[in-house]
Amino acid sequence: MSGPLDGVKVVELGVWVAGPGAGGILADWGADVTKVEPPDGDPSRLWQLLLGGDLDVNPPFELDNRGKRSIVLDLSTDDGRRVLHDLLAGADVFLTNIRAGALDRLGLGPDTLHEQYPKLIYALISGFGTTGDDAEKGAFDIAAFWARAGIAEALRPPDSPLPFQRAGMGDHSAAMTAAGMVSAALYGRHTTGEGQVVSTSLLRQGAYTIGFDVNIAMMWGRTLAGGDRTTMRNPTANNYTCADGRAIWIVGIDPERHFPPLARAIGRPEWLDDEHYSTAMGRATNAVELIAELDAIFATRSRDEWAEAFAEEPELFWAPVNTIDDLLADPQFHAAGAVVEVPDDAGGSAMLATPADFGGEAPRPRGPAPGLGQHTEEVLAELGYESGEVERLLTSGAAGVPATGEEA
Repeated sequence: MSGPLDGVKVVELGVWVAGPGAGGILADWGADVTKVEPPDGDPSRLWQLLLGGDLDVNPPFELDNRGKRSIVLDLSTDDGRRVLHDLLAGADVFLTNIRAGALDRLGLGPDTLHEQYPKLIYALISGFGTTGDDAEKGAFDIAAFWARAGIAEALRPPDSPLPFQRAGMGDHSAAMTAAGMVSAALYGRHTTGEGQVVSTSLLRQGAYTIGFDVNIAMMWGRTLAGGDRTTMRNPTANNYTCADGRAIWIVGIDPERHFPPLARAIGRPEWLDDEHYSTAMGRATNAVELIAELDAIFATRSRDEWAEAFAEEPELFWAPVNTIDDLLADPQFHAAGAVVEVPDDAGGSAMLATPADFGGEAPRPRGPAPGLGQHTEEVLAELGYESGEVERLLTSGAAGVPATGEEA
């Protein structure tokens, strides 16, 4: 399917989530992404077993790799590296999240490739950046994004254990940044004629995610305390549990604007004249008491009943606290274009769309994630390799899945 990056050729040398996730976004946006995998495959093909047992589909891998082509190359061989360079010679973008030392050993470091292919956009996603003592450290996003960047500690409730991160959160955030930096670099090449090296890191992505906290600490020398919902100084920006056990989040960020509709919706208009609750200062001073009263009130009706009451007050901002099942059943989730149909041999599969629309619609992926090495021979033929040379590369193991191996 066409998209804003239609005609852009991307060579992806990535593993697990951050690099492949960025390649998946670019593929959704129309780029021709060739995924270069080792003979045993991108380890993210193992999500199928790690998360769900022996199932017939691999949803995390599909999300990050749909619409790509897969070629298997053994980059420890001269022939494998030669094929990769043939790919790079005709590419617009080289995208990787392999550690810099390994790339240098393969002759694929940014300085080397930029000198060889001056128009190439070299896009690198790292754990901790490209300079400094820890630039070569390995890192999944739970280490660099979640733990080291301060997010886990910032979200720790008082006197409670650290929260756990959901899989891929930092990786997908960094992947979107990478897709943006690649697009900007392509625009820059359009104006200058030159490629460039662009990079992002999971550490910096994490710090930017809690950028309010980090910049306050840098400029004011203060660390924002974690929140406790029972003592929040603005009770109109808090979560409450309804009679059916389902939660809502009241989003009264502007207390003067948002408190009156809340008071009316819950049947307490007299609070607008109550000296304890009528002003933001009064509500902050009496926050513990007000939150306890709101807890008791919200516990009297189901969430659906409260939704009906809130509908009468358009200036009351709130949201249901959804489970994943709630989200999938939420009409607005679908109306917002969050689901895309991915064509496949069975006619199509509904999947999560990447979070950007063009022309008012989410880009339509070309197809499902490729099998390991599915397009090796096709890509070699496009590069001009004759059938005899293709056979030699496959037989030697420099390209293609080993004949005795099973697809990962």
